[in-house]
Amino acid sequence: MANDVEKKTDRNLAMELVRVTEAAALAASHWIGKGQKNEADGAAVEGMRRAFDSVGIDGTVVIGEGEMDEAPMLYIGEKVGAGGPEMDIAVDPLEGTTLTAKAGPNALAVLALAEKGKFLHAPDVYMDKIAVGGGLPQGVVDLDAGVIENLRNLAKAKKCDISELTACVLDRDRHKEIIAKCREVGARVMLLSDGDVFGVMATTMPETGVDIYLGWGGAPEGVLAAAALRCVDGQMQGRLIYEDDTQMQRAIAMGLADPHQKLSITDMASGDVMFSATGVTGGTMLKGVRRMPHAAVTHSIVMRSKSGTVRFVEAFHNFDMKTWTPS
Repeated sequence: MANDVEKKTDRNLAMELVRVTEAAALAASHWIGKGQKNEADGAAVEGMRRAFDSVGIDGTVVIGEGEMDEAPMLYIGEKVGAGGPEMDIAVDPLEGTTLTAKAGPNALAVLALAEKGKFLHAPDVYMDKIAVGGGLPQGVVDLDAGVIENLRNLAKAKKCDISELTACVLDRDRHKEIIAKCREVGARVMLLSDGDVFGVMATTMPETGVDIYLGWGGAPEGVLAAAALRCVDGQMQGRLIYEDDTQMQRAIAMGLADPHQKLSITDMASGDVMFSATGVTGGTMLKGVRRMPHAAVTHSIVMRSKSGTVRFVEAFHNFDMKTWTPS
């Protein structure tokens, strides 16, 4: 009986998390295509923070909008929730602020939740990442192997030619060599302008056509992506990249004993993990918020590592026409 109650509580909590990412996405959607990324981000942060007030947890933000003096809400260390089990929270209220401002694809509202102490406390630095989806032999790719070697091993595991693989990479000058190596052996490259949580998650969804994620992105986003992959038996490795000694000392102060450690997926997100994302703008994985007079439709994904369940949730929201908040 106790296990049945625990399972029901977990399922209910997972659905509460969807309501939180929905709130952030709905708030940000007002700014789609308006060229004001800061306003979009601020709206998402406020919407997400307000929604947390009704979630039955004693939550602590460990991946958030920055330190207390940098962010008014969802800052690192902030307590959120209506009371309940102690949980750590990783959030990105709007992954893709520029995408939202320009009405580009794949902007998301994202959060992950784990037992206390189970998320890497990652500073706001770069992380070198490699990730693949589930259903593959453990160790099929390795951060310390070359791009071509990883592609060959992945093609062998997938029983396909390298030319059939698609690597997802952020479109940055720092990735010129990665892109060149992929194309040298005939692999396709999907270049993203922004959004590396989406890029990692895309490896788990056949409809995106993405087989592997490569390159540098944000370390906080790496933790969120690792949480998503944990729920579907994906694989990911990362290593923090520092621009100066101050950043390295910051990582050590946050609890990373070896600042140059090759991080496994469980170094980044361990224990029982829940993950939720809601589409802000439409993309290959999630539909964006569809607005209409006094209402909107959202499309979300929610995942749990304990059960391996992946649910897609489409929700219709009625709104107060004056405040544009859920009624």
